[in-house]
Amino acid sequence: MRSDGAIRHFAIAFAIAVVLYIAGFGWIQHRRVFKGPWEITFITDGVGRPSLRISEPMLRISQEIVFPGQKVAPANLARVERFGEAVTHLPFGEMIFQDPTFLPGTVTLRLFGHEIELLPRVLIIDKKEIPWRAGQKVEVP
Repeated sequence: MRSDGAIRHFAIAFAIAVVLYIAGFGWIQHRRVFKGPWEITFITDGVGRPSLRISEPMLRISQEIVFPGQKVAPANLARVERFGEAVTHLPFGEMIFQDPTFLPGTVTLRLFGHEIELLPRVLIIDKKEIPWRAGQKVEVP
């Protein structure tokens, strides 16, 4: 009879551990994704001048970065990339680093010789911090 009591105690402990694991995992997963990813719209106008429109709705971030004097193909492009998971191919420029563990995370791009880093607290361009300001247009020379 003693072994039946021990098995019952182990089964109860196992059931409690499974319930706590599932609840903990669900809570952590919710915290990880509830703010949502960075959304960057890669834009080119009719002659191929590139710009980025960066947004993160939960943090109320909306900013535009323009690259005067640069041209890329194709013209008239407007492609939205969501950085919730690993993004490897961009319409122009290259991905240097992406950490989507807890969204919006960190995204670092190299565009036309400039390093653009998106953090929830600040925008960093070529190692210079620029505060997020809704609707602000930043020119990168």
